[in-house]
Formats: sequence, C-alpha cells, structure tokens
Amino acid sequence: MAKRKRLTPARPDYLEDNRPAPGLSPMSPAETPRAAPPVAQVAGATAAQAALEELSGELRAARAEGRLVQDLLLDAIEETYLVRDRMAADDADMEALKESLKARGQQTPIEVVELTEGQYGLISGWRRMTALRALVQETGEARFETVCAFLRQPQSASDAYVAMVEENEIRVGLSYYERARIVARAAEQGVYPDETAALRGLFASASRAKRSKIGSFVTIYHALDDHLRFASAIPERLGLSIAKVLKENPKAARVLAKTLDDAVAVTGGGELSVLTQAVKDLETPPSKPPDAETDAPPSEVFGDIQLTQNRNGTRVTMSGRGVSEDFVADLRGWLQARRS
Repeated sequence: MAKRKRLTPARPDYLEDNRPAPGLSPMSPAETPRAAPPVAQVAGATAAQAALEELSGELRAARAEGRLVQDLLLDAIEETYLVRDRMAADDADMEALKESLKARGQQTPIEVVELTEGQYGLISGWRRMTALRALVQETGEARFETVCAFLRQPQSASDAYVAMVEENEIRVGLSYYERARIVARAAEQGVYPDETAALRGLFASASRAKRSKIGSFVTIYHALDDHLRFASAIPERLGLSIAKVLKENPKAARVLAKTLDDAVAVTGGGELSVLTQAVKDLETPPSKPPDAETDAPPSEVFGDIQLTQNRNGTRVTMSGRGVSEDFVADLRGWLQARRS
C-alpha cells in the first residue's frame, strides 16, 4: 500500500512580500501584520457612518428642542419681539451683572425663537442682553458682541409669554405692577382673549391670592399708567389701597392722576409719598351735613307758634300761623322796651 504524503496547511501570506525592510530583522509569522478582511472593512465603515449620522441627528434634535447652546450676534436678536414684562433695570443690579459678565462671562443662556434664517426674537434674558450691549459700548471688546442662547420653538405666542414671565419670576422676580402690566398688554396684543384668561395663563402656577393681587394692580395700570413715573416701585400694600380707592370712588382716578401730574416726582420715594398722602385723603370720609331728623335742635310749641333754638344758643327761629304782623309788632315793642 502506497504511503500518503502529508500536506502542510495553506499560507494566506504566501503571495505577500514578507522580506524585511533594509536594516531590520526578519519578523516571525506571528508578528507579521495582516490586512482586515473585506467584510470587516465594510462593517467598520458602515458602523462609523451610522455613528456619525446618529451624532448629527442628536445635534439637530438638541438644537431644535432648545438643548444646544449657540453663540449668536447681539444684532441678530430682536428685543421687541415680545412686549417686555420688566419695565426697567435697577442701576445697582445692572452694574453687578456687568461686573459678573466681565469676570466670569455669561453663565446662563438667554432664550430666543428663530424668526427668519439668521434672525431671532428675544423670549427671555433682556437684562443680560442689555448688560452685554452696554459692555460693548464701554469696552469695545469683541467677546461681548455675542450672546449664548437656547433656541426655543414655542407652539404659540402665549407659550412665549409664559416662558418670559416664568424666567423672570425664577431669577429676579417682577413687581406686582410689572406683572399686572404684562397681563394687560398680552390681552391688548390679542395673545389672550381677555385679561382674565391672560392672568390665568401667565400666572397659572401662582396661588389664587397672588393672582387676585395682580388683578388689583391691573386696575391701577388702566387708571394711572400714563401718569406714573416709578410704577414698579409701588409696594403691595399701597397698591392694594390704591386699587380699593379706585373701585370705590368714581372720582379717585381723576384726582390721583392730577396729583401725580402736579407733583412731577423725580424719585421713586417721592412719588410713593405723593401717592400715599393722596390715597389717605381719598380714604377719609367727607364730613356729613347735619341730618334733619337726628341732628336738628329741639323745638318748643306755644300755641300756633313753634320756637326753635340752635344748640349753641346763638339763634332762635319762630314759625307757624301765629307769627303774624301783629305778633311781630308786639315782639319788636317788647325788644325795644327790654333794651331800654
């Protein structure tokens, strides 16, 4: 029986040039690098492409959902997109904010909505925008010409107003007058059908008592907005007193408006003093004329003559059928005789 010849296993690197480079020692078969199979190469490329597409999709979603912070030029943002709830910024607070931006940069992004390509409307962050614009004017530094922003996509104008109000309520807080003003203005702009709906929509998370107080300040807004110079400085208690007077006294609005116009206050404290005194005067009930039944002095009757003397005894009145010409003549004679 013939012997079978043992065959050696196939060598996949047989056709490769395994000669070492000049100056290098030959590598053992175990050290020889091997190219990845075509199937593995295709699989790797596919996985890399899928990962890139997933990352791109995640970035698009983050941008659309407002989870991606973007750097936007200040000039690309329209600050009047919404009627602002905050009427003015306190000078001391604004200086503190500017110093913080200088030292640490912008820590909290603003919120914007895309109006057209490259143009945005401001939802919240008016104070930060104002501070950055002031710093550009003061320093001329390019780092203040952009602002960090979240891109939002509110479903309606009311959602945008709610976002603005909530952001200010959380960060700094609005005065009662500023809250009332944005309620009235949102209704005027047609964002809500009326002020009641605006109050409930903008301050849905507030207590019923707080909404009631805001509603009282809405009364002040309608009556005195054109005459107040420091409206946001009105404290809660004084505001409620003003609202009460306006509701109870039909002439109060005209009186308060004239008082404010005549005073021409130059400080918030001065205007509050004027308002406090004016409200106190309106709350004081006017003196009542003597009541005919309860305050009339007592009378005495002598036949057909009724004699009435006032309470301090300085005047006597006689009336009735008995007060004839003869009676008056007799009375004159008696008075002359008494005088002599």
